[in-house]
Amino acid sequence: MKLFSLQILYKTDNQSKVLQASHELSTFSYFHRSNIREFMVFTGKLVCDKTERCQRGLIKEQDYICHVYVRPDYLSGVLISDQEYPPRVAQTLLVKATEDFAVQYPCHTWNNLAEESATCKKIDEYLQRYQVDFLFVIDILFQNPLEADSLMRLHNEVDETKVILHNTLESLLSRGEKLDDLVQRSEGLSLQSKMFYTAAKKTNKCCTLL
Repeated sequence: MKLFSLQILYKTDNQSKVLQASHELSTFSYFHRSNIREFMVFTGKLVCDKTERCQRGLIKEQDYICHVYVRPDYLSGVLISDQEYPPRVAQTLLVKATEDFAVQYPCHTWNNLAEESATCKKIDEYLQRYQVDFLFVIDILFQNPLEADSLMRLHNEVDETKVILHNTLESLLSRGEKLDDLVQRSEGLSLQSKMFYTAAKKTNKCCTLL
């Protein structure tokens, strides 16, 4: 099981804004990490934009899965993992991460926060802590019963039957939209990353998610 990216976003009418992002890219080539990071942020925004308020989603893209949760107040979480990572655990993490973020950054601050300017320490901690199985996480928290109880409560509240499934990123798009066009128009992707995407797609070595 592997986690690659945990992002906290604020969903707006125009475009979702990434307030904070944490990445674990050690398994990727050093020379490609910058491009991969940009595409993970691009994917996080796209998935958040296409997910309705109060919805949970799971989007499969070749070897990767993108988990998303949009709260009633439009604060959102996106987690990118491999296909082995349990969806219910991923959704539990998103609930916990957004809750903790909102404690440090109340809702009246979200609109004024600059892109990726938030520094909630727990976001980085969760990306590392949840690399292991959820029950093992509970085990190592036995010295902190309150936190363990909180995690179990969230885990039990997540209803997997209400997670909307998509087999590809393309299936998220509106009629007439194409992923290639969105990539080329994106202001968050560098020219190098767009070239990386085009080359990877031609050689079929890299999924459209990364």
